[in-house]
Amino acid sequence: MKHFLGEEWDIWPAGGATGEAYIAQQGDQKIFIKRNSSPFLAVLSAEGIVPKLLWTKRLENGDVITAQRWVNGRELKSPEMCEKRVARLLSKIHRSEELIDMFKRLGNRPLTPKCLLENMKERIKHLQIQDPYMLQGIQWLGKKIDGLEDCKHVVCHADLNHNNWMMSEENLYLIDWDGAIIADPALDIAPLLYLYIPQGEWEAWLGEYGVDNNDGLMYRLRWYMVAQCVESMLWRWQRQEYHEMTMWSDILSQILQQEN
Repeated sequence: MKHFLGEEWDIWPAGGATGEAYIAQQGDQKIFIKRNSSPFLAVLSAEGIVPKLLWTKRLENGDVITAQRWVNGRELKSPEMCEKRVARLLSKIHRSEELIDMFKRLGNRPLTPKCLLENMKERIKHLQIQDPYMLQGIQWLGKKIDGLEDCKHVVCHADLNHNNWMMSEENLYLIDWDGAIIADPALDIAPLLYLYIPQGEWEAWLGEYGVDNNDGLMYRLRWYMVAQCVESMLWRWQRQEYHEMTMWSDILSQILQQEN
């Protein structure tokens, strides 16, 4: 990376799971560099969803390097996820025709509930997992899938952890778009509500987002949250992080008990 930018730049890792992000500084100029970032970063930048894209360059080996304006900001804290600005930014993202058009042009297809469920089933079978919570969740998802209402698919971030929301002095941003997919917006909304918003405040939050609280939406949110629990337990199981599965199994049990 230093060879690409030049010796006058100081470069250090920015952290993250992929190890492909860096911070570069030359004098007072500071930028965020990433290798093979999301291909629709330009649209996200143009809509003010991520910090401004400065330039994009393709290397001889085919890798794409992007540079974004460095923003002095901080991650949102868990209690701040209740705020109106979070609901409004997520609504803006889900209603962006530019994002969905770009995603479709790149050849991405919607992740349907059936595909999501079959994928988890195949992985559980392949890994020979016998965890009773995961199996119970999969069985519940299969029983409830036919009750899901059709809805307009949108670009979902698919990882709305509070650590991926960044607040600067002027703006709120949603970063780390590497796992984005086209899906039911409930895939994004469900974990945000279940993990961060007291249930008594759901209706107000959904109002800021721009939808009415109704039985059909609640059914979809419940279904996708069960799917989130199973997926998260499966992800932890594959990494042998068994102690981290407890939170998800507890949430799953609470949701399933509400059905009784």
